[in-house]
Amino acid sequence: MKAYRVLIFIVLILTALGAICFFFPKDGVKVGNAELHFPSIEEVLVGDTMVKDIEELAPEVDSVELAHLNSLRDTLERFEEAVTEGVGHFYLPNNDATFFDPFFRRLASAKSNGEVVRILHYGDSQIEMDRISCDIRSYFQRTFGGGGPGLIPAIQSIPSFAVSQYASGSLVLHTSYGEGARARGNYGLMCKCYQLTGGATVNAVASRHKGTDSRVKKFSTISMLYNDRNGNLSATLVDRNSPYRDTLTSTRTGIHAFRWQMDSATSSLRIAMQGNADIYGIFLDNGPGVAVDNIPLRASSGNQFSLITDTLLAACYREANVGMIIMQFGGNSVPVIYNDKSLNNYLTSIEHQIRYVKRACPRATILFIGPSDMSKRVGGQMRTYPMLPRLIDSLRTIALRNHCAYWDIYEVMGGENSMVSWVHNGLAGPDYVHFTPAGAHKIGRSLADSFATAYEYYRTRKSIPQEQYETLWNESGH
Repeated sequence: MKAYRVLIFIVLILTALGAICFFFPKDGVKVGNAELHFPSIEEVLVGDTMVKDIEELAPEVDSVELAHLNSLRDTLERFEEAVTEGVGHFYLPNNDATFFDPFFRRLASAKSNGEVVRILHYGDSQIEMDRISCDIRSYFQRTFGGGGPGLIPAIQSIPSFAVSQYASGSLVLHTSYGEGARARGNYGLMCKCYQLTGGATVNAVASRHKGTDSRVKKFSTISMLYNDRNGNLSATLVDRNSPYRDTLTSTRTGIHAFRWQMDSATSSLRIAMQGNADIYGIFLDNGPGVAVDNIPLRASSGNQFSLITDTLLAACYREANVGMIIMQFGGNSVPVIYNDKSLNNYLTSIEHQIRYVKRACPRATILFIGPSDMSKRVGGQMRTYPMLPRLIDSLRTIALRNHCAYWDIYEVMGGENSMVSWVHNGLAGPDYVHFTPAGAHKIGRSLADSFATAYEYYRTRKSIPQEQYETLWNESGH
């Protein structure tokens, strides 16, 4: 075929498509049970108008510039505004900017008390591989001390940037979510347990990933949480980088923890165990301070906590010395929430879970993090799931009603249809649901910055004599 004929053919095709774009009904055409849509001329020529500059859409979390403030009262007012209203702020019960004070007090004294205060970060696949958790861990350990990757399962089925693992022996997985789930029972604080019947060996090696915080790459304070069935469980910890070797033996049944304090930190160890027990997790820490535990529950909507026996869960939280529990859920329910009934069913269920966790760990501060923006194809374009904004508003209401803080990823991202821009800028994947590593770090750093602002507000208030503080507080109209 001659070139001019090919050109004429292409022009005719483009003209025909242009005519369809121009005349096709904007709301589509119904054909039986299906709906046909066609992009408009504007959409073809301009592209997706929802794509925006990411820094304009999702600016960095506010920080308080103390040098530019005229007085101590101005400082306090600016801090309170940043904590309760600024970009990436926490939604707090009764808008109380002092909500985190008891938690910060525990962290501030952890190192001097020689204890490890734990932050448990539960979530769905958005936090797999230590994503988001790693950024808040870096902040808390840099500020309050501590080190190590924290809580790990006996067998790691999902790769992690924090630690590499391999295991052998008679360990059988049981979970309260996903595959392997069984009836209500003995799962432990990771919503899973490994049933030991005989002997098994667990090996853990610190991450060599260049992007991993150096504080994570050493551990010296090791614990193993278990439920001994017969009162004869034994475990031997071996430092693979030194002669250190120590065997501990249980003499009683029930929920307890073996604890080893090594003379020096290591990056590689092995635990050989023998007995009949449920193994709930292994803590890899480095000295007193703060531990942030990454607990991803793939495909979970956060409904699995009440499947753990309440007394067992409470005992695990006590043994772990938990200071904060972060519950990051909701995303897996979004595709199946399509009307008021399905929305209310999920909200009723998740409120039950929040209350269950609070009863099991009454001393812990609870932070709920709702789902990010998520997109589906609507009229030929990727747009926010229709029920998602209502779900987020309702989750925030439930969290505050139950005296929990709420942090809004959806809002931090830029709100409705922001996922399109995150994908366009390489911060989220082509499924329009999950963050890329770069996007997860952006979210994690935003959350860490929000904690940093809240803590600096706490420190500023505590540095002021009580009488002076009350005077300033009254002057500011509180």
